[in-house]
Amino acid sequence: MRRIVLWLMSTLTVLVLLFGYHTSTSSQPAASAESSAVAPVSSGTDSGSGSDTGSTGTTTYTGDPASTRWGPVQVQITVADGTVTDVSVVDYPQENGKDQQINARALPVLVQEALDAQSADIDMVSGATVTSEGYVESLQAALDEAGL
Repeated sequence: MRRIVLWLMSTLTVLVLLFGYHTSTSSQPAASAESSAVAPVSSGTDSGSGSDTGSTGTTTYTGDPASTRWGPVQVQITVADGTVTDVSVVDYPQENGKDQQINARALPVLVQEALDAQSADIDMVSGATVTSEGYVESLQAALDEAGL
């Protein structure tokens, strides 16, 4: 009899603790546009066209927007002497807090990967696969336009 009571009380205690546990998904912090690590760059160039930025020999190319499930992703590159010197994300999904949170973490990584690789052959960011795929597609379009 004592074992049954002990077992019943232990089971009841575990159930109370289990259902009383608050997971991290129950309260999500709201991400604001100001907290985003990557801000969209306003571009005066048309999609897929290059523009010379002056006597420094740098040219800016904007890739075609890549349509993804969560929204378009568009990349702009700056090329000097056949080398990609800068990568900017012109457009990316930012409709809700989750999009902003994911892209604030993923886009700086993707930009650095592209600068390091000097190509679109870069690793995807875990947790941002859809954005990563759109980023690579638009980056490749910009690189093709630049002839790299």
